[in-house]
Amino acid sequence: MRALDGIDLEVRAGITGLLGPNGAGKSTLIKLLLGLVQPTSGTASFLGFDVRKQGRQIRSRIGYMPEDDCYISGLSGVNAVQFSGCLSGIPKTEALRRAHEILDFCDMKQERYRMIDTYSTGMRQKIKFASAIVHDPEFLILDEPTAGLDPEERETLLKRIHLLASQMGKSVLISTHILPDVQAICDDVVILAQGKVRLCEPLVNLNRTTAPSFCVRALENIDQLAMALEKDNVEVSKNPDGTLTVASQSSELPEIIWNAAFQSGVSIQSLIPARNSLEEVFLSTVTDSPITEEDN
Repeated sequence: MRALDGIDLEVRAGITGLLGPNGAGKSTLIKLLLGLVQPTSGTASFLGFDVRKQGRQIRSRIGYMPEDDCYISGLSGVNAVQFSGCLSGIPKTEALRRAHEILDFCDMKQERYRMIDTYSTGMRQKIKFASAIVHDPEFLILDEPTAGLDPEERETLLKRIHLLASQMGKSVLISTHILPDVQAICDDVVILAQGKVRLCEPLVNLNRTTAPSFCVRALENIDQLAMALEKDNVEVSKNPDGTLTVASQSSELPEIIWNAAFQSGVSIQSLIPARNSLEEVFLSTVTDSPITEEDN
């Protein structure tokens, strides 16, 4: 069984979400990009360097945040980040200065002086993230960066990642199982299944529906609006949250919806373009992946 089979992939600038079920080959792909695993055939380059021969040069330009804890017991938070900077070739004093600067960016206050062994999951995630960016890499690989975080911490970290990409020009590859994270900040999506790239598309393309459609929320009497729209030969489906998804090939669909609301005496609260669910795209892509004898 091949961990990766015939991968042909180009990661663009911006933020790319790497998705796939367990065993799809995501971790192997990351290790290959880092030069920690050698491909058995074919060629691979990263940032213009050959992954077979120039792993050290690649790693010096990459910031890597692993999924598992990787701290050294007995170090304070700031010393752990400083140590990561020194491993990247930054002089000790400059590495300490940069560690404080990055921890300020990560909103680590006095707790930076505590031993990492005493940290919560959220604080250890901050340290891993700070260690990944202390040497100012041009490319970031983040493996499950929001795992174990509460909703507020998760949103804050996603904002920091988006800031690094949008304002500081970093390219980011995020491997995650949390699809809302991908929907929130990613520009492109790559889906691996059984060691192969099954999908590689801009997120905006995946969100686009095949026919013009809108999500309609009404203040009341949503069923009356649905009946009025169906009389206009418009496709209507009711969603679990009480909204309607309305689709039609007509370019005048918004006018049709407003007219139907007026005729049925329904007040529309919101009318926004509908989009495909990333979860549906993921499940469809993985489910449609054929299993061959080589995959077994």
